[in-house]
Amino acid sequence: MSRVFVVIPTFNEVENLPLLIPEVLAQDERIEILVVDDRSPDGTGKVADEFAAKDPRVHVLHRERKSGLGGAYRAGLRKALDLGADLLVTMDCDFSHPPETLKIFLEEIEDHDVVMGSRYIHGITVVNWPIERILISYYGNVYVRWFTGLPIRDTTGGFRIVRRALLEQAGFERIHADGYAFQIELNYRFVRCGARFKEIPFFFLDRTRGESKLNLRIALEALWVAPWLRIADWLGRL
Repeated sequence: MSRVFVVIPTFNEVENLPLLIPEVLAQDERIEILVVDDRSPDGTGKVADEFAAKDPRVHVLHRERKSGLGGAYRAGLRKALDLGADLLVTMDCDFSHPPETLKIFLEEIEDHDVVMGSRYIHGITVVNWPIERILISYYGNVYVRWFTGLPIRDTTGGFRIVRRALLEQAGFERIHADGYAFQIELNYRFVRCGARFKEIPFFFLDRTRGESKLNLRIALEALWVAPWLRIADWLGRL
């Protein structure tokens, strides 16, 4: 039976994590969770440890400091592989990525190498974002697709399941970018590896508890990573 690890980066998610863990585990008996906590001052790491002490399907990786979403994913994915993961899921802790979609992921991954949740297949399926943020995200994806040629509607999304072999082949640990830029480069590497992709629509719900970690630096990083990827690819430096 395949081991499925759901990697969940956290920073100050003490309100969301105790609610999310049971819901994720309930989706499939194969699922295990790896919480990657960046020394959250609100006690999120302690809550994760309490779950792990009671349930062998919950694992925790404590990082020494908050150093970006990309770094958390690199560390978490590496740890999940070391623990024996066959399939790896990345998702947010704030319920913007609905746990029930994991069942669809597990069905679709049987015939694909990576399955992604998409906000932009059937129009725009984003709930509770201000219109300016929706427009920036939507047209930002148009910009990324134009520069990179990615055959993906939601190039900046972080809700996905991927096969172990593809993740290792893609060289994810060489990605230095954070936030949206990390997701863009990871998807670009998957395409270069010839991955069999599947995008499925889902409703992205903006968080109702806790604070968003998005900042201007993360958004601007995504702007330059698209042309950089094409140049680096042409020069053979990926």
